Amino acid sequence: MAGIGFELRKLLKKDTLLGLVEAYAYAGVIGSGPWVFSIIGILMVGIFSATVVVPSFLVTQFQTSVTYLVSSSLILSGLVQLAFTRFVSDRLFAKQEDLIHANLNGLMLVVVTVSAALGTLALFVVFPGESMFYRLLMLAGFVLLNAIWVMTVFLSGMRHYKSIVVLYGLAYALVVGLAFFMRHAGLVGLLGAFVIGHIFLLAGMWVLVVHEFTPQGALLRFDFARADWRYPSLMAVGCLYNLAVWADKLMFWYYPSTSDPIIGQLRASVIYDLPVFLSYLSIIPGMAVFLVRIETDFVEYYDKFFDAVRSGGSLEHIEAMRDEMVFSIRQGLAEIAKIQGLAVLLFIVAGPALLKTLKISELYLPLLYVQVVAAALQVGLMSILNVFFYLDQRRIVVLLCIEFFLLNVGLTAITLWLGAAYYGYGLAVSVLITLATGLYLLTEKLKLLEYETFMLQRA
Repeated sequence: MAGIGFELRKLLKKDTLLGLVEAYAYAGVIGSGPWVFSIIGILMVGIFSATVVVPSFLVTQFQTSVTYLVSSSLILSGLVQLAFTRFVSDRLFAKQEDLIHANLNGLMLVVVTVSAALGTLALFVVFPGESMFYRLLMLAGFVLLNAIWVMTVFLSGMRHYKSIVVLYGLAYALVVGLAFFMRHAGLVGLLGAFVIGHIFLLAGMWVLVVHEFTPQGALLRFDFARADWRYPSLMAVGCLYNLAVWADKLMFWYYPSTSDPIIGQLRASVIYDLPVFLSYLSIIPGMAVFLVRIETDFVEYYDKFFDAVRSGGSLEHIEAMRDEMVFSIRQGLAEIAKIQGLAVLLFIVAGPALLKTLKISELYLPLLYVQVVAAALQVGLMSILNVFFYLDQRRIVVLLCIEFFLLNVGLTAITLWLGAAYYGYGLAVSVLITLATGLYLLTEKLKLLEYETFMLQRA
């Protein structure tokens, strides 16, 4: 989300209550808009379909199929998302903008080819008895999502935040509308609507890219694959973080006592999935505060600190900027904790009414509460990881992602063994421990910030 601070600072400079509200609203929409539209869109397809002629089991098959498409594509595309964003950032810094468009074309070719190959292989393993139309739509959806995640991260780096949110909103409105008109075709109709909506989304993103970078010279380049520009640590982070986030879900899907077969080899956990998806709606306030505080106050003093180091500022000034940067981190994390704590309390109070509105049994309430707390902790973890990225501490981020993944797998396995009363605690405790580790390492790293910064300067 680097660069969003410029827009937020413009709003905050108004120094009015309206400007403050606008800044937080803008940050909330930008930070949460795409995945909120995704979650609400898929839920609305299910609700609208269930109220007409589509049998409920077909709706479940559709939602399960889409969930697997999202999770698998995020894990696979995570290998290149952050690494390519860093590649683009370095090319912009080096005044090599002419390389970006051709390398994006090259990356998209690789992503489409690899995802198509893996998707085709999976079709014969996972869906051996399903119709050819269903399998082709699943393949198309998998390839499209891999391409869309890469384009989303790329355009975020180019500061096209508003355009991304608008495109996601239009695309999922199209998905919901088409699903309503194509519902008579059953599962194939619903998946067809999903694929068409995402074709529109990817096409819109491609138009933005062409508008931003006019193609020059060669259409295809693969400079991002050079050994010195590859960033394996960022490739590991992108994949490991997504694996860690989805690990508990995958375990619940394939643990016999908590799941049911849905279609082909795909399984779903009714008891676990709904509370998880609802809980992620609770982090909108925390994401807004995260973007406002980390991307404005912290980034401002971060820039001043390193500018002072590069320009030979006085030791007193450098230490002052370092102290302000540390203070902004503490203030930002404290505000995130307060706001996200209020969001947790709101969900606890409104939880029964929310489940009743969605016609979900109140037996899900305890798990919903635990998942809401886990989601709140995850906002804190993302904030810590973001600060480490600014400090270019990629090895620490890799270690934290490995810790998160291993803890989530191990603790979730323990909760599955203990029984239903402990479901959800595996994720919550794993995020809590990883967050505590991250806070400790960040504190230690900030103590040595001046020393390490000067040691890295070239003579």
